[in-house]
Amino acid sequence: MSAQARHDRLAELVEPVLAEAGLELEAVEVTPAGKRRLLRIIVDSDEGVDLDSVGEVTQEISAVLDGSDAMGKAAYTLEVTSPGVDRPLTQPRHWRRARGRLVRAATADGGEVEGRVADADDSGVTLEIDGQNRSYGYSDLGRGKIQVEFRRGADVDAAD
Repeated sequence: MSAQARHDRLAELVEPVLAEAGLELEAVEVTPAGKRRLLRIIVDSDEGVDLDSVGEVTQEISAVLDGSDAMGKAAYTLEVTSPGVDRPLTQPRHWRRARGRLVRAATADGGEVEGRVADADDSGVTLEIDGQNRSYGYSDLGRGKIQVEFRRGADVDAAD
């Protein structure tokens, strides 16, 4: 089975389990890990992903995979996880899920913009930049990247 065929088969098997749990499949990754393989299923949702739902779907996905030939006879380790903060914002759903977060993105004109995601829909994103909202179509922006903040402005004010 080719790598792409295996990827497609795995996605076909796990997507119904995820949909029932209210989660979406972001990616399927299969990587060698010594004599075993690591199967990483990356999931997300507009409401976020909590550890309880990850635990439940991990058990359900494991049962589905055990009943199929998708991973062949070789041993594998299953990991179900959510995307990290370093995932690039490339789809409207990624921008939607970043509401309230500080992001940076290249602009189509060769510049760069940084602001807090105020809103996002299927046509574009609104960033709050220096207290002003500015709207961008997705074609105006490159990949967005969430900026790690250790203390947000409101948190700093509350600490004083």
